[in-house]
Amino acid sequence: MNKTDAETWSADLIAEIVTNVPGIRNLRHDIHAHPELCFQEVRTAELVSAKLIGWGIPIHRGLGKTGVVGIIKAGDSPSAIGLRADMDALPMHEQNNFAHASRHPGKMHGCGHDGHTAMLLAAAEYLATHRHFDGTVYLIFQPAEEGGGGADEMIKDGLFELFPMQAVYGMHNWPELPAGQFAVSPGPVMASLNTFTILIRGKGCHAALPHLGLDPVPVAAQMILAFQTILTRNVNPLDSGLISVTMVDAGEATNIIADTCELAGTVRTFSDQLLDLIESRMREVARHICLAHGLECDFEFSRRYPPTINDCQAVAASRKVMTAIVGESQVFEQKPTMGAEDFAFMLQKLPGSYCFIGNGSGEHRSEGHGAGPCTLHNTSYDFNDDVLPLGATYWVRLVEACLPVE
Repeated sequence: MNKTDAETWSADLIAEIVTNVPGIRNLRHDIHAHPELCFQEVRTAELVSAKLIGWGIPIHRGLGKTGVVGIIKAGDSPSAIGLRADMDALPMHEQNNFAHASRHPGKMHGCGHDGHTAMLLAAAEYLATHRHFDGTVYLIFQPAEEGGGGADEMIKDGLFELFPMQAVYGMHNWPELPAGQFAVSPGPVMASLNTFTILIRGKGCHAALPHLGLDPVPVAAQMILAFQTILTRNVNPLDSGLISVTMVDAGEATNIIADTCELAGTVRTFSDQLLDLIESRMREVARHICLAHGLECDFEFSRRYPPTINDCQAVAASRKVMTAIVGESQVFEQKPTMGAEDFAFMLQKLPGSYCFIGNGSGEHRSEGHGAGPCTLHNTSYDFNDDVLPLGATYWVRLVEACLPVE
């Protein structure tokens, strides 16, 4: 462990996993240096498969194109749980230049999925060796979390039919939490991800003769502002929703009024009921603003990821395990975030919990890191190797708690 970070927290870690930290760290660095984008995780899947097979763990490949599922059985119980780690990287150019920085320009493990995969592999090795549980553990190495909906694709390919389980658990590193801490809560913890595109169709003309055309730009401006009144005047102030217009595209020259203006952006909510309201009102607002100015529009709304909603009993099980490892004072309530997570698809099918493990604020980074902060989706980010044994210990103790030996 990094001395600076290790001295700031303590935990009841599994000694054998701690001993294996150098190997876990090297594995994580290897994955970090060779990032692969969604549904392209061929090398990563090969590495994961080779490790599991080497530890005597049967595997199934091909769900969600590049997904890998490992199967560890012990005892006679029919009970089973799933543990999920995501494998894909982001289309970003890494600014770090330490030894394990990305070797592929434009691709980077900027969200810590390399660490997630390494932690689950470390737990897999221990579980396969000791098998101090009664039932079956399914190790779900998932592709394409970053916008590809890999969880949904694995489900469509028969994940839960091929591998019946009673609950499924996920974990994500969180830079806002100090290393050595966890956060987990019941109910909604991450928002739904939805996108929209609106094409406003006017009539182009010379900019010096605007009365001869139908200018879509001021109509787009009114529409952008009007969308915010949906949140402030149609939505209960106690409900959380977000509408962000993130792209505006119109025109090709300073002296030409464009024929069209395209808006695009995202909507985030924690409930389908609120999402229904927002989508309906956005459609009405867009259409009527256009009609008021003699224009028309094409409105497209895509519901991509549902909200991530934790099960109360599964959260209680997770919290009990976390408390036993790091102490009650280091387990916090999970503050809901407007970020989205495709583990939500799994939680739609089965009860489970999705928790955060602290990644610290960046002091763990070695020389050669970029100038930016160590936050998710930042070009200077790096996963905190100090928490590798903590995450692996959590996975093992969770299995032992959920599938106890009688």
